[in-house]
Amino acid sequence: MALLDNDIRHVAADQPRPRRSARPRGGHAFNPTRRARLPDNLATLWAHQAAFGLSVRRPDLSAFGPTSGRMGRAALIALAGLALMAITVPTLTLTIASLVSCALFTGLIVLRLAAVLAKPAWLDAPGCADGDLPTATIMVALYREAAVLPDLARGLASIDYPTDRVAFKLVLEADDTETIHVARRMALDPRFEIIIVPPGNPRTKPRALNYALRLCRSELVTIHDAEDRPDPYQLRRAAEAFRVADQRLACVQAPLNWYNREETWLTRQFALEYAAHFHALLPLYQRLGWPLPLGGTSNHFRRDALVRVGGWDAWNVTEDADLGLRLHAAGYRCGLIEPKTLEEAPLRLVPWVKQRTRWIKGYAQTIGVLAVRRDTPWRRVWPGMLVLGGAVASALLHAPLSLACLIALATRAGPEAASLPALAFMLAGYASAITCAAVAMRRAGLPVRIRDLAGMPAYWLLQTLAAARALRQLLTDPHRWEKTEHGVSAMTRSPCISPLPPRSPVLPSASDCFSSPAGDPDNRSDPNAAPASSPGP
Repeated sequence: MALLDNDIRHVAADQPRPRRSARPRGGHAFNPTRRARLPDNLATLWAHQAAFGLSVRRPDLSAFGPTSGRMGRAALIALAGLALMAITVPTLTLTIASLVSCALFTGLIVLRLAAVLAKPAWLDAPGCADGDLPTATIMVALYREAAVLPDLARGLASIDYPTDRVAFKLVLEADDTETIHVARRMALDPRFEIIIVPPGNPRTKPRALNYALRLCRSELVTIHDAEDRPDPYQLRRAAEAFRVADQRLACVQAPLNWYNREETWLTRQFALEYAAHFHALLPLYQRLGWPLPLGGTSNHFRRDALVRVGGWDAWNVTEDADLGLRLHAAGYRCGLIEPKTLEEAPLRLVPWVKQRTRWIKGYAQTIGVLAVRRDTPWRRVWPGMLVLGGAVASALLHAPLSLACLIALATRAGPEAASLPALAFMLAGYASAITCAAVAMRRAGLPVRIRDLAGMPAYWLLQTLAAARALRQLLTDPHRWEKTEHGVSAMTRSPCISPLPPRSPVLPSASDCFSSPAGDPDNRSDPNAAPASSPGP
């Protein structure tokens, strides 16, 4: 980020530079003074760089520009050609569709069976003294999350980590007055800081995180979502893993699942899907040395590696998966730890479809970026293309191929050589997926029910609806972020993973831009250095 550093020094030269008072040696990592408000022009520059930094410096790594539109047009042309073939040469079309489905299901079957056989190899490291743990900053980007903010603050405060080595940054949008008001009225302990992101486009989570990353100087950076309930020991385990690993370990991902998984049929299916992803497929990818398409939360990063690859792509609506693949392409690796995080799953179909639309659209954007990269060896590109491409293709084609096979069997409209093998592979694919989900649920320590496993094929058919919406948005609105509403579950206020410790001492709320005293643990040699002068390593 040297280019950004030069810009910041130039702008800040004519401005009073915000400074922090010296930290007493051997004392608390947070001093009792408030961080000064950033000059308006510096905040505006940071916001602009948060949105366009990656796309300007490395346009080949960003979904900004024509990449997303090209992916949408390519998919539309392919589907239009398939429809034309179905009208003019139906028998040939059925044969081709059968061969494609056989190849797709074969790959998925092999992958799932391998995931069942390969037991997770969680990163594990010996414990260490509190003073030997790296400093960490936990960032949470929030937008219209006032309802869940008190539970979030209590959950973060319960994390088992030395108080002088961890900071919490609540990253809020400037126009989200309700959440800002609630945050400022809360009794937050001195580790909390409110960061207000200036208005601008795109209005996405990665843009907000890029802005807040400027204010992080800790060794580790952790991302959580508003509704998260992380295991209190998760950060400590991640830090211990980083402490004994080499510098190539850039990120540690914790497994995710849902605290309201028993609420509806949809949440139970989502729990099966997440168990298979985090307790079967991702451990397999880790063993194979493949890139990990990261989840959007409970990522623990080595800050210098995160800065070196350019942070998050503000224009990619699945910035997490994209970042995992970019880290892999840059020569880094990601690992998995066992302590989990519980989230809130969508209860109803409409929010689920909107969330899944964004995921599929973001996967397609990431594939488009990978496809045009010419500076990365193919061996580092094709695993990510396979993982994300398989997810997009299966979502887009599952319902049409299933329907085509059933129609062919019911009407005898095609040759048996085309229809029967496709149906057999489809059924084998169902069986492998159900087996993978059942094994993964056992690994996650969750109950397995036959009725839930039997409903998985119906759940997959819903993916095609979301895929169709994703295709349309790739053409018309590729960077639209359809936010998932939180705090609607009846279990939102139920207990967290473990009992919370006593509340921290009450302190007054803060100033215009930042609501906590001192910010985050400082690793620089000069404790009086201004925070604006050191956005990167």
